[in-house]
Amino acid sequence: MTKNEWLLILGMMGVTFGVRYFLFALADRIRVPALMESSLRYIPPAVLTAITLPAVLLPRGEWHVSPTNPYLVAAIAATAVGAFTKNLLATIAVGLAAFFGWRLLLASLL
Repeated sequence: MTKNEWLLILGMMGVTFGVRYFLFALADRIRVPALMESSLRYIPPAVLTAITLPAVLLPRGEWHVSPTNPYLVAAIAATAVGAFTKNLLATIAVGLAAFFGWRLLLASLL
């Protein structure tokens, strides 16, 4: 790599670190209103939903909401287990088992 590439990488690293460090350094000094703080708790589930829902309902770029969609079946099973047990490992295991089991079942039927 050339000297310019190394300088570019170091510059990007410095900017990324600086922005994040600045925010973390001020985090204990800034007080947000209680309403905003309680609203921020909804961000992780909203982002996770925004990422996974298109993959589940649009697996090939078009709507596929039917029992023949293994992504949908696995998502429903994983959601039920996650809501009931609150156990991440069980949720992942059941989701994977439902996905591959449903695909195998569909392949044998079709």
